[in-house]
Amino acid sequence: MLKKDDTADEQLIAVAKKGDRNAFELLVIKYQFRVRAAVSKFLRDSNDIDDVTQDTFVAAYRALENFRGGSQFYTWLYRIAVNTAKNHTLSSARRAPTVDVEVDIAETGYGNQKLHEIENPETRLFSQQLAAIIRKIIDDLPEDMRTAVSLREYGNLSYDEIAEIMGCPTGTIRSRLYRAREVIDKKVQQFLDGN
Repeated sequence: MLKKDDTADEQLIAVAKKGDRNAFELLVIKYQFRVRAAVSKFLRDSNDIDDVTQDTFVAAYRALENFRGGSQFYTWLYRIAVNTAKNHTLSSARRAPTVDVEVDIAETGYGNQKLHEIENPETRLFSQQLAAIIRKIIDDLPEDMRTAVSLREYGNLSYDEIAEIMGCPTGTIRSRLYRAREVIDKKVQQFLDGN
């Protein structure tokens, strides 16, 4: 059974697919703060957050024809936001640093201890490996658990909000999250133990 909100989204999407930008703009207005909140979990700079939020809606508009309604519109939009934020983070990491470092500090290695810690190759490699393992574990979860985890951990949504988005009872969401966390904890522990 479709909720009133879902029906409104479907109607706006159908009109937007026919080229009506005003219909899509209504979807932007409706979801812009939730998308911005999701993006802010990955980025700290407010300019980057604004850019990625805008890029999310541009990407969604371009891919709107691909939206088939198999999931809630926000769930689909949320996935685009997360991928856009991750891509932005990766491309930012490849760019040259924008902070000037004094020559004597750079040569001696003294000064900002955080800079020194970030540049530790072993720590960086471990963090990258752990992040990749966690992403892989989450990606391998069954769709219902993966969606619940993504909305909770990356979207910072409440159990009730997730239940509304996924169209199931709050208790079901709690159960899915509990099972997903058990799987994640077990596999991360195996990684840490070297298995």
